Order: sequence, then structure tokens, then C-alpha cells
Amino acid sequence: MQKDLNIKFHALDVEEVLQTLDTSHQGLSAPEAEKRLIHYGGNSLPLKPATKPWVRFAFQFHNPLIYLLLTAGVITYLLKDYADAGVIFTLVLVNATIGFVQEGKAEKALEAVRGMLAIRARVIRDFQHFEIEASQLVPGDIVLLEPGDRVPADLRLIWVKNFQIMEAALTGESAPIQKKIEPASKQSTLGDRHCMAYSGTLVSAGHAQGVVIATGKQTEIGKIGMMVSAVKTLVTPLTRRLDMFSKQMTMFILLIGIMTFAYGYWLMEMPILELFLAIVGLSVAAIPEGLPAVVTIVLAIGTRVMAKNKAVIRRLPAVETLGSVTVICTDKTGTLTCNEMTVVNVMLPKTTLSVSGVGYIPEGGFFRDKEAVDVTEDKSLRAILTCAMLCNDAEIKHDEDGFWHMVGDPTEGALQTLAHKAELDAKELNKRYPRIDELPFSSELQLMATLHHNHHGGAFILLKGAPEKVLSLCTRDAEGALNWPSWERRMAESANNGERVLALARCDITSDNRELNLDDISQRFELLGLVGMIDPPRKEAIKAVAECQSAGLRIVMITGDHAVTATAISKQLGLSAKRTLTGAMIDSMSDAELQKEVQSADVIARASPQHKLRLVSALQAQGELVAMTGDGVNDAPAIKAADIGVAMGAKGTDAAREAADLVLTDDNFATIAHAVREGRVVLDNIKKALLFMLPTNGGEAGVILLAIFAGIALPVTAGQILWVNMVTAITLALALAFESAEEGIMKRMPRLPREPLITKVLGIRILYVSLLMIAVTFAVFEQEIARGHSLAYARTAAVNMLVVGELVYLFNVRYFTASSLNWRVLFSNRVALVVSIALIGFQIIFTYFSPMQGLFGSVALDLTSWIFIIMLGLLKFLAVEAEKAIWRALKVSVI
Repeated sequence: MQKDLNIKFHALDVEEVLQTLDTSHQGLSAPEAEKRLIHYGGNSLPLKPATKPWVRFAFQFHNPLIYLLLTAGVITYLLKDYADAGVIFTLVLVNATIGFVQEGKAEKALEAVRGMLAIRARVIRDFQHFEIEASQLVPGDIVLLEPGDRVPADLRLIWVKNFQIMEAALTGESAPIQKKIEPASKQSTLGDRHCMAYSGTLVSAGHAQGVVIATGKQTEIGKIGMMVSAVKTLVTPLTRRLDMFSKQMTMFILLIGIMTFAYGYWLMEMPILELFLAIVGLSVAAIPEGLPAVVTIVLAIGTRVMAKNKAVIRRLPAVETLGSVTVICTDKTGTLTCNEMTVVNVMLPKTTLSVSGVGYIPEGGFFRDKEAVDVTEDKSLRAILTCAMLCNDAEIKHDEDGFWHMVGDPTEGALQTLAHKAELDAKELNKRYPRIDELPFSSELQLMATLHHNHHGGAFILLKGAPEKVLSLCTRDAEGALNWPSWERRMAESANNGERVLALARCDITSDNRELNLDDISQRFELLGLVGMIDPPRKEAIKAVAECQSAGLRIVMITGDHAVTATAISKQLGLSAKRTLTGAMIDSMSDAELQKEVQSADVIARASPQHKLRLVSALQAQGELVAMTGDGVNDAPAIKAADIGVAMGAKGTDAAREAADLVLTDDNFATIAHAVREGRVVLDNIKKALLFMLPTNGGEAGVILLAIFAGIALPVTAGQILWVNMVTAITLALALAFESAEEGIMKRMPRLPREPLITKVLGIRILYVSLLMIAVTFAVFEQEIARGHSLAYARTAAVNMLVVGELVYLFNVRYFTASSLNWRVLFSNRVALVVSIALIGFQIIFTYFSPMQGLFGSVALDLTSWIFIIMLGLLKFLAVEAEKAIWRALKVSVI
């Protein structure tokens, strides 16, 4: 029994393969199969244990700021300030619950890859045919395949008859691959191994037998599955920056707390209990405890907006990541293209006609130099279209819901659609020229032939197939003798445009011919013409690529197609095709060399899953923030490794969808552009929330800090600070989640991945607003003390000044640098208006409702106090607007 199966079976002939695996055409014996099952294990992938719910919930508390807040809560509780402690613990618990619900989905990528494996398989064992569980397959088993089967394991084919496999999910090749048993070269990539059938791919035509060479995690799909399970999910730019910010903020607050405690205890000789309460108040004021909840809500709202636009977010932080993406690596087949073969031109003896329409919907026409051609008046065109329809086994059907479907080979489907565009009727044409016999397409013949009678004593043979083969059988065309150089030049032009070229021909024979033999396929045909077909780019994808490029995003197309086809499609999409890398070239490069090459290559051809993963890693090593789109199982590892993975929802595989952060339900690349735009809106709104919360928290902390160092009574208590934080977080900060996009959002360059969360300009804004908050709060506090009011009265006024200061600042921060001195700022975000009114209601309750007065130590204010508070609030609003005007004059962006 062969123990090492790490052999290039595709490069061995059939007998060598059988000998290496110690098997035969008659299959294994039952005892031998059982023995190998024990040795190799079952044909399945290992399950990854799911994270337990309580562990995921516990991780919601894994944040330095939360640790600090919990410490403050514990100290507050030990000091018997139960009300404040209860509010702190409640807020922490609410934040953890939101994170658990929104981000608690377990990874299912590996299970989805397992679903690609077939359930049953037909094998030969002990000279007999059996149907067994696919999980029981072992290396050396002989497997039987027919149309519609999913290949149950990796096979080396040992016998084929007109055998074709759809390998798009694995290699990205959009057309069915014709298989044969002759060995391929050792260096050939997956897509070029014509003697192999890989697990999870689908049989589209013909019959075959293959010997199992790999099962379970040793198959190509299994290797992908293990790659998916091994890839660690990268943190998003937001979580990375917030983590760093949390650590810096925690250290800063601890340092300030220690310094303040030392100053108050040794220099000011404050009572230790009073000092502890002040330090707790300082901590509560400085910690933006509402930030996790606000960020989660902003992300959730962005998720809802994207879902309405057919982009479903599977992992909440991915919304923000879209706003920071610098490179989009996209699969070609089915993502940028339609994944439907379409004839784009018809080459007749005299002229070449272009064909409009995309896919299998029979809508479009024929054009010569942009002028429509009447099919009824062009005999040459009608002759080639008749051949396309009759020498064909595919069908296009119109269902009850009004949708068109193709049944059969995609290439033949494209020819059927072409003929339907000329309003040819398949049933009527087949009735007029019934098919008497046929020679099915085979890799040996490289063509298909059909024999027809016309009910009037005539008969003819139709051919379609590889141009070189069909032309070698033709002696003339409609213009006379065959002009080989001219036809070869036209074939080369089509191939350079990435088109797949087919030739169609006809010859008349006598009506007594009732059978079609190989002897009938001789050099006597008339060439009707050539057709060029492609898997065309989506029109909306071309527009989306341009929009993404205008937003500073680089688009890199990665495909399993040949380099010529990939380059041609990339040009149609508007991508730079100056340099195309191939999988073979990538294999020959070190990681360092690849990182250098990938900077200038926007087209990657003949790429395997390993290549895609290396490309994503190479781009990330260059500091790029990478999005990877795809629809096949071969895309899953790279989708998961990317900073954000994007999968197609309709035609994509489960493996791709489950590995992705974002799923496009309409399989439309254009949705990417909309999602990037919404991601930038979300990123802006999170930054606006930070720009709102940090200076307001800084102002609150500054008030307490200044009071301690000045040796005066605290203008606000710890409980009052917590009240301010809580009511503004659930009202004012929340309103920023509903902000619409600022002008020119898709004309900005992406944010640099390594850029800190708090930039220098943003830091200046935070410091400036914090100082304004401290100034107006102390002004009100001292004013009320000077008027002879009690400490409780002055503190109530100070609390209301803080709230009014934050209220007016909300309307400042809704635009980073644009002016807020307009009526639009009041009505463009109705949520902001509603929560502002709600906040005013909360403060009235805080100030005048007796239970709240007992809980927070507030008292009723008179009209004079309110007038002074409102006037200072307006002055603060104008002061921030003046700062924004300076940045506009200097043409400096805060973001």
C-alpha cells in the first residue's frame, strides 16, 4: 500500500498511476479498501470546535477602558456609593450584551467547504459496481462518473468518453473543461491538468472512470478548507485603532489619577475619602464609557443601510473597514463578468459583424460598422446561424416567471442565444431539417458533426469546432477558394481580444446517407464563418471600477483564466494591463520579490488558491488594506485572510459566503462601490462620534482636575458626571449615527491604514473644545456661587452648562470643517433634532423632578441662570465655528 501520495499523478500515464496506487481497473478488494480506510482516514474534513457562548461573552469585557471603568465601579461600591456603582455596572453590562449579540456569529467556513464534498459515490470493487458513502472512499478506488455528478474525491482519470467538467468553483475557468487521459506536464497548474477530476467540481457532459488519488483534507478542496481554518481573522482598522486608543487612554487616566491623588493627599492634605471620590469622579468623567455602544450602533445602522442596498454584513466591524480599503482584489468569473458565454462577433467571408446583448437572454442584434443588419437579407449570416442552432444540443428556455435559463453546455448555449437573436425558431428549424445522426464532440475530433435531411431529397452535414480543425476540412467559403492567411489573421485578432473562437462549416451530401461516420468528415466542407465569444464584463462593473478608482482604490483582478483572456477583459474593464502576472511566475518568486512585483501588476492570471492567499499577504505586507471578492470555494482562504472578504450571494458557493465579511446578494460588483461609499459614511460618523465624545469627556474631566488642583469644591459630583455621560451618549452621540455622506466623500483618498485614530489636527480640535467646556462650566459655577447660591445650586447649573455645551457642539461636529451656520444643520438630520428635544426633557427632569433631585443632589434653577447658560452655549458654538473657518482657510482637513 502506497503511504506517500505526494506524487504528481497528473504527470504519470494510466498504468503508472494504477501501479503506484497498487490497484487495477477492476478496483480494490473489500478487505483492502477497509484496510486503507483505517490508514488514510475517511473522505471528510475535520470539524473545528465552536467557541462557547460564555467565552464569547467574556471577551466582550476584554478592553482596558472597561477594566478601568469596572475598577472605578468597584471602588465606588466599596465607598458605599451604591447608586453610582449600579449605574456604572449597568452601562458596562449593556455594552457587553450589544457586542455579544452583534458579533457573536461562529465561523462556518470550514463546514461550508465540507458541504462541497459529494454524499454518495459509485465505485468498482471486487469486479462489481457499488454505490457507497463518499466518506468511505480511499486512494486506489475506481470511481464512475456521469453528467450531473459531483466529483467525490481527487481522481486521476483512466477512461473518458466526451467527458467535460465545470471547474469554475475551483479554478475560476468559466467554460467546461474537456478531459482526456494523457498525462499533463509536471509544471501544469490546476486548470491545465486535463487528466484530473477534482473533488467538489461538477460533471457537465460525458462519462469517465477515475482512480482516487487523494481524499479528505488531502484533496485540493480539502487543502483549501484547511487553509481557511488556519487563516486567522485579522482585526479591522477600527478595532486596531480603538485597542491602541483604549490602552493609551487607560495609561493616561491612571497616570493623571495617580498624580492627582499624590497632589491632593500630600500637598493639599485633602481627606482620603473625599479624595477617593474625586478620583472616581475624574475617572468616570475621562472614560468615554458610552463609546463602545455608540460605535456598535453606528456600525449596526450602516449594516442596515447596506442590507437595503443588497450588501449583507456578516461581521459588524467590517462596515467600517470598507471605508478604509485601499486595494480591492477581485475574482473575474461571475464577479466582474457575467459567467455566461456570449457571442460578440460573427466573422463571415466578406465582413465581420458585431453582436449586441449579454448572456443567455436572446435580446440584441447584428451590426456592421454600428449599422443594424437585416438577417433575412444576408444569406451568409443566416447560413451560419442555422448551423449554430442545428449543430447544437443546448436549449434556452423561458420560464413562467419570465426568466431565461440555459440547459446544456455554455458554449452551445451562447450559439443558441445567437440564433434566437435572429428570431430563428429551434423547433421549426429542427422540424424542417431533422437530425438523422451525429458525431458528438470529443477532444480527439475537436469538433461536433450532425447529419440533416430537408424533406426534399437533400441532405447536408454541419460542423462546429476548433478553428484549426474545421478549417483543415474546408476547401472554400462563400467567396470561393479558402484564403487561409486572411482567416488566420482574423482568428488571431479575436484571440488577442480574449475571445474563444469556433468555426462552423457545411457540406451537401446525397439523401441516401443515413449514418454519419468519421470517413464522412473529410476535406470537402464550405466554411460558413467564425464566431468569437467571451464571458463579457458586466456593464455596471465597468462603471463601478471607474468609481472605485476615482475614490483612490486600486483594483486587482485575479483569475484562473489564461493570461491573454485576462488581459483582454481587464482592458475592457478599464484596468491597467501593462503587466500581467501568472501563477507560474508567482511560484518562481520569493515573498519579497512578489511584494515588489504586485505593486505594478493589476492582472493576475492562472491563479490557484495558494496564489491568491500569497497575493493578499503580499499586499498587506506593503501596508495596503485589502478587500478580496470572489464566489468560488477557491476564493475562500483569500477572502478570509483579507482585511475584508466579499462574496457573491446568488451564484457564489457556501464556502465563499461563510468565509466573507460582506455578501453581495445581487452578485453585482457595482454594489461594492455603494458599499465602499457607505463604509466611508460609517467611518466618518464614528470619527464624528469620537470628535464629539472625547472633548466633552475631556471638558468634564478637566473641570474636576482643575478643581482639585485649585483646592476648591468640585463643580460636579461623580454621579452627576455619570448622568451627563449617560444621557448625552444615548441622545446626542447616537444622532451622529444617522448623518448622511458629506460632499465629495468618494473623491477623497482612502485613509492610510497606519494613520493614528487621533490625528494632530483632530487632537487640536479636541483640546480646543475641552478648554471651552472647562471655561464655560467654571464661569457658570463661579457665577452662581457669587450670586450667593448654595453649592448644590451651583453644581446643578454647572451640570446644565455641560449639557448645553455638548448640545450646541453636536451641531458643530456634524460637519468636520464645513460651516454649521445654516438652516440645513437643523433639519437635514431629523434624529439630531428629536434627540436634542429629548435631552432638554431629560435635563428638566434632572433639575426639577424631586426623585432625581434626591438621587443626584440637584435643585431647581431660576430664569437668570438659564439665560446665562444659554448665552454661554451660543458663544461656545460660535467659537468652534471660528476654529472651523480657520481650517477651511488653511485648506486642512480634520479627518
